Amino acid sequence: MRLLMLLLFIPAFLLGACQPKETQIPPSPDEVNVVLDDWHAAAAEGDFERYFNYFESDSSIFMGTDATERWTIAVFKPWSKPYFEDDGVAWTFTPTFREVYFSDNGKVAWFDEELDTPNLGPSRGSGVLLKNEKGWKIAHYNLTIPIPNSIVDDVVQQIDNELNKSEE
Repeated sequence: MRLLMLLLFIPAFLLGACQPKETQIPPSPDEVNVVLDDWHAAAAEGDFERYFNYFESDSSIFMGTDATERWTIAVFKPWSKPYFEDDGVAWTFTPTFREVYFSDNGKVAWFDEELDTPNLGPSRGSGVLLKNEKGWKIAHYNLTIPIPNSIVDDVVQQIDNELNKSEE
């Protein structure tokens, strides 16, 4: 009986070992760059639907530069809609540099980017994209204004002053 089991197991094992391994093509940063560039272009062109179609879900997060600006997309949409409708331009963020990193399985991308903006000056964005059947979708975005260390003490003091005003 053991001999029969061994004779059945060996060919099955060898057959499995000889099967070609599925090769996964690593994702390209170009795929993520195309998504993020068009997402920024949609805001600059005031295309509300195109802009928000890049988010993974209504539970995705957009964090703005102010400490109070942490929104789910479900909340961010109605808040930002007037910016898209009033001038036909919501905001203009032009990437000047971007790095993209991927998870081992290639389904999560992290990025950080430097931005040129007319209203905020040099800024940074960072975030997370998830790949699904519809392509790369933004799950989290964080917009910041980098503060030079040489003026950070002044900025911290200004923030404290502003917070103290609001508590009065």
